[in-house]
Amino acid sequence: MTATREPERPERREEERVPLLGGLDGEVMVFLPMAVTEIARAGVQVETPFAFQIDSIHELRLALGNQPIVVKGRVTHCSVVDVAQEFVLYRTGLEFVDLPARLAEVLAAFVETTKEGRRT
Repeated sequence: MTATREPERPERREEERVPLLGGLDGEVMVFLPMAVTEIARAGVQVETPFAFQIDSIHELRLALGNQPIVVKGRVTHCSVVDVAQEFVLYRTGLEFVDLPARLAEVLAAFVETTKEGRRT
């Protein structure tokens, strides 16, 4: 029995890839669900099944009513709040950083609307 070879495919890359000896460290950003439990103009508190590293910066997608936004947050604290047999729940505080004026206005309006809704 002879082994069959796959036919060579034509190169489609515009740029040649360079093999790395010894490798290169990297990270991938993945958006994972979180429960936002508190919100303010300056940041949010969230609950997740995973821990965050203190002082790390993350992009957050927030659905403020019908207004979705993406903001950056710096982790200010992270602690375990619940432990079950196969489940750990972490509570994390994130402070908004590099917040553009337009998004600051959207956040402020959402926070104020939410406050007003609680008063009535």
